[in-house]
Amino acid sequence: MFGMMKNSLFGNTEETEYKLLSSEIKDGVSFEVRRYDGAKYAVVSSEGRTFDQVTGELVRKLLMYIGGSNEQAVAMGTASPIIVTVYPRNDGVLSRRLVVAIRIPTSYQQEPPTPSDTAITMEERPGMTVYALRQFGGFAAESEYRAEALRLTRTLGETAPFQRKQYFCCSYDPPLKPYGRRNEVWFLQEEP
Repeated sequence: MFGMMKNSLFGNTEETEYKLLSSEIKDGVSFEVRRYDGAKYAVVSSEGRTFDQVTGELVRKLLMYIGGSNEQAVAMGTASPIIVTVYPRNDGVLSRRLVVAIRIPTSYQQEPPTPSDTAITMEERPGMTVYALRQFGGFAAESEYRAEALRLTRTLGETAPFQRKQYFCCSYDPPLKPYGRRNEVWFLQEEP
C-alpha cells in the first residue's frame, strides 16, 4: 500500500501519447479526435457490482501493481489515464460489467513485471481512434460519466461512426489529488 501511495504522490506520471487528428466545437461542446498506438495494459475486471461500488477497488489493485506489488517488486512509475470500459444498456444505465486498465509505462512495455494479484492480467491492446470529450473535473462517478457520455452522443449525432455498445471513462489523476482533476469520456471510432 505504501508503494502505491509513494508512486502516486512522488513517482513519474507518463501520460499516454496520441496523435491529434482534429479538435472541434459543435453546438458549444468541444471534443477531439485522437489516435492512440497499441500497447500492453494491466487489466482487472468485475461483474455484478455497480461502477461506483467497484471502481475504487479495481483502480487500487492496478496502482498497487505498478507501485511495486508485483513478483519483481518493481515500482514502474504511474501511467495515465486509467481507462474504465463500460457497457451501457439501451436506456443509458451502465451494466454491471467493468474492465479497468492502465497502460504499462514505456520502459516496461517489452517485459512488464508479473502481477502478484491473480485478478490482474496483461492485455495487448491494438491502436485505436477515439472521440474524446473535453475534460471535466472532480471525483467523477457513474452519474458524471453518464452525463458527459450523453453530451458527446448528442454532439456527434446519430451518423457518427463510433461504437455504441461500450465507451471509456478516463481519469488522469492519482486518487489522492484533491482538486484540479482531469476526467474524459472516449468513444471508440469504428474503423472503416
